[in-house]
Amino acid sequence: MTTPTTSSASAVEKILHKKNLGEWVAQLGAYDVQTPVFGDDAWSYQALGDGQTPRLDHPNTVEPPKGFHFPQREVFYTYRQVSGEAPVLDSTVPDPATTVVFGVRPCDGRGVPCNDRVFSGEMEDPYYRARRSGTILIGLACNKPPSANCFCLAVGGSPHSDDGLDILMTDLENRYAVKALTDQGAALVTLAEPLFGEPGDRDRKDLEETHALSRQHPQRTLPDMEAVPGRLEAEFDSPLWSEMARACIGCGICTFLCPTCHCFDITDEVTGSTPLEGRRVRTWDTCQFPDFTMHSSGHNPRPDCGSRLRQRVCHKFLYFFENHGTHQCVGCGRCITECPVGIDIVAIVNRVAGHAK
Repeated sequence: MTTPTTSSASAVEKILHKKNLGEWVAQLGAYDVQTPVFGDDAWSYQALGDGQTPRLDHPNTVEPPKGFHFPQREVFYTYRQVSGEAPVLDSTVPDPATTVVFGVRPCDGRGVPCNDRVFSGEMEDPYYRARRSGTILIGLACNKPPSANCFCLAVGGSPHSDDGLDILMTDLENRYAVKALTDQGAALVTLAEPLFGEPGDRDRKDLEETHALSRQHPQRTLPDMEAVPGRLEAEFDSPLWSEMARACIGCGICTFLCPTCHCFDITDEVTGSTPLEGRRVRTWDTCQFPDFTMHSSGHNPRPDCGSRLRQRVCHKFLYFFENHGTHQCVGCGRCITECPVGIDIVAIVNRVAGHAK
């Protein structure tokens, strides 16, 4: 698998006092800096205004940061055709300015390698690659669960996982422990090197204790994850799927807000007729929409909410595991928190897997 980031030979560990956070950000003026911002009753990533200091007291954002690598809508190429002539295609592979994203939670960081497996595996997606290579993720460890529906521990993560991140920051009251994990992350620290100090024994002790305590906070739980794929497969035809999906309205929130869902549709949009002009566009799609698997014959192998719910859950905990050796769910809990009818993937897996014992 091609890795879109460049790893450091060894991690760089520093201490940054909170009073210096704004000054560090100010020295990143050459980058597009995105931070969690609260507005309209929700946290989202937005560009930081001049002179502003990031707020890093946030729960998780409603939308994951995957859109920086894999935007909801992306033009592949434009085309133009004069009557009687061959069409002319203009590729639109992006060349974005480097984006620095502050405050990425560890669960969202763990989602990045999952998407790398899809878009940077045997077949390289140049659009994903360009955006992925131009994005630097600065994570923030969770000293306590940011949501009542967190379950990162149950799926093999941790509140201080550094997977997929360029930098991991940990809040130590009046200062941050800053761990640069890649060359890109180390470069951001070097850019403002006078602001950072070397960690002392007290810093290391506080960091170790903070990480240990973060793992003790209560989280949602799942059954033995090694057994889950087999139990889901055994219950493929169970009537439980239809029963548990009875409330589903097919809105797709569960997938659109997921850090690892990556399904998409491709359409051609005509923008002009003389000469013929248009563009080919990729947009997010979801297995929860009725027409996602609709055949041109009219046959639909997933004709109801139960079969579509089964697809989503099995993709996370069975199919992706079979293909890549890891579960696709990172335990962020967004699909539970934001579902308008209260469908709960943790409760579903516990019930189906428990029923298959």
